[in-house]
Amino acid sequence: MLVILKKDIKGTGKAGDVVTVSDGYARNMLLPREMAIKATDKNVRSVEKQKNILKEKESKEKEKAVNKAKELEAKSVVVKTKTGENGKLFGSITSMDIAKALKEQESINIDKKKIILKTPIKQIGVFEVDIKIYPEVVATVKVEVTAD
Repeated sequence: MLVILKKDIKGTGKAGDVVTVSDGYARNMLLPREMAIKATDKNVRSVEKQKNILKEKESKEKEKAVNKAKELEAKSVVVKTKTGENGKLFGSITSMDIAKALKEQESINIDKKKIILKTPIKQIGVFEVDIKIYPEVVATVKVEVTAD
């Protein structure tokens, strides 16, 4: 039986796929649990229309993310912290510290989970930090660590 999957099903397919499954699997598992619908011409056209709308929406979101990345790359933030001898920090600068500095200095809200630190920042200097804005869009922001 041909069905259109509503949800991702391991071993069968992803949501929106038109797949052939056994009649019993479709009647007893997929259709009663509303994990799939029968693949009629009307349903296939409806799913294709929804996919096109979703692709258009994703492209707009990605375009916004690229613009935000360009805006972020022009920014730089200063993080002040206590230091010991030779410019070594007490502890390290975390992604939360960078997110807080971005919010205070540039009025930009970034989730700390999206800030990617390749190595811990444990000394004074200027560092480049990546911020993942969208799955394929990454911005690089300069972070200057100074003594308090």
